[in-house]
Amino acid sequence: MIAEAKAVNGSQMIRLDGATKSFGARGEQLFEALRGVSLRVSEGDFIAVLGKSGSGKSTLLNLIAGIDRATSGEVHAAGADLGRLNENRMALWRGQNVGVVFQFFQLLPTLTVGENILLAMDFVGKIPQAQRRTRAAELLELVGLGDQAAKLPSALSGGQQQRAAIARALANDPPIVLADEPTGNLDSETSAAVAELFHGLIAQRKTLLIVTHDDNLARRAHRVIRLKDGLIDADNGNGSARR
Repeated sequence: MIAEAKAVNGSQMIRLDGATKSFGARGEQLFEALRGVSLRVSEGDFIAVLGKSGSGKSTLLNLIAGIDRATSGEVHAAGADLGRLNENRMALWRGQNVGVVFQFFQLLPTLTVGENILLAMDFVGKIPQAQRRTRAAELLELVGLGDQAAKLPSALSGGQQQRAAIARALANDPPIVLADEPTGNLDSETSAAVAELFHGLIAQRKTLLIVTHDDNLARRAHRVIRLKDGLIDADNGNGSARR
């Protein structure tokens, strides 16, 4: 069984200790996307992750989500040591504890918006079956798509698809929400609405890490982390920088 989500060491929801991620085949020169990153994130934090392309932002989110595994160092999130989970346990842990919002939505095109959300719940089994349709409807209302449940994603605008993707990410009531450039393909008005939606999740004690170039979204964050060349270059949450 995967343990229920809990804060690590009392208030910490995420902890990285010397986390490194290298890419490259054996015998080739390795590319280090992250180089010994240590990070503490408390329950209910809203963190904006900034940095140039190739600085390690997406890799950081992927390590926390268990999509990628650290080459060395430790990654703990929602009460689990991710380095100790096999692939099956990792998939179940992720479904129960992490909601991921991708820049390009990644909704299944042959399923309706409502079915996309139901599928996420069916896969994990965290939400009782009798409650799933009601929960899907409530989540779509939350993101302003209550009347769009029966439509295919292709019938929605880009902003609507992104809001549907956020609803799907919340399907299993995860304590951690990770988003990679969630407003990168949206107009300014829709971006502001999505930013407002993310900010509202803090009232639910969600822990948010969002990679963004959106100044409006970054300004709403409690804390801003800047990555450079795979290192934390600045972090206004602890007053220090690593170079």
